[in-house]
Amino acid sequence: MISYLIRRLLYSVPIALGVSLMIFMLVHLAPGDPISAIAPADAPPDVVERLRVDYGYDKPLPIQFGLWLGRAVTGDLGNSVASGQPVAAEVMSAVGNTILLSLCAAVFGFTLGAVLGFVAGYKQGRAMDKIATAIAVAGISVPHYWLGMVLVIVFSVQLNALPAVGMGPGGSNDWAWDWLHMRHLILPAITLAVIPIGIVMRTTRSAVAEILNQEFVQALRAKGLSERHVLGHVIRNVAPTVLAVMGLQLGYLLGGSILIETVFSWPGTGFLLNTAIFRRDIPMLQGTILVLALFFVFLNVVVDLIQTAVDPRIKRA
Repeated sequence: MISYLIRRLLYSVPIALGVSLMIFMLVHLAPGDPISAIAPADAPPDVVERLRVDYGYDKPLPIQFGLWLGRAVTGDLGNSVASGQPVAAEVMSAVGNTILLSLCAAVFGFTLGAVLGFVAGYKQGRAMDKIATAIAVAGISVPHYWLGMVLVIVFSVQLNALPAVGMGPGGSNDWAWDWLHMRHLILPAITLAVIPIGIVMRTTRSAVAEILNQEFVQALRAKGLSERHVLGHVIRNVAPTVLAVMGLQLGYLLGGSILIETVFSWPGTGFLLNTAIFRRDIPMLQGTILVLALFFVFLNVVVDLIQTAVDPRIKRA
């Protein structure tokens, strides 16, 4: 297991470097000038040029990338062009808020999706299977930002039952584990969990249906094992596939949804990216996307390790 972990970590290094290069290229290929975010429209050319020199935008792109990567390795992601604050501090604060929202959405979405998938897989062709499949298709097909706005209209505007924006009373960004703050988590978590519910449900149903049709399950039943014991064997065989999908979905959730966090004014990485895009804040864009990409790489390593521990076939390979 240790050697496998070392190999996976070594494989992640060139991936992280490639991701950082791709982020830098895509951000700088986008139209617009970051200096325009801080310099007034009537600023003299010498002032604009001085700002460009101060922020390092006068250098060739390869040199800019090398300097940015060298600082990023030490944890310095630069300063925001718009606010002047350290990018690392703002990104870490936003990442914590996104992790909170994503984990709540993941617990709800993965649990409901796995339960519906197991029921649908065991009840193939029956009414429960059709209902679960309809829920999965709807969850994948419905635009989640539209669903978020509908939930706000219904539960916040019409029923006045749940808050629509912010992390706390009055739209504050401070978090506490009490009902006043947890109420703000319900609507965005449900909205964010809709797509994982559908994907996990369909994956689980397909895997369960495939396992149930294999000969070893029929042999277990022929030996007189109870359905509870058969279910345990099915779960162990389904787990690697479902865990891989859950890991990818958790990565997408941690990546933050710009639209969902914008709809609910949730101060996470998606909301931060949306603000940085409109401000043309290149250091903030680069830093946020890099941290999210590294989270995704890290999650892939964790999921691989969990699969190796769960599935003996991967251990032997």
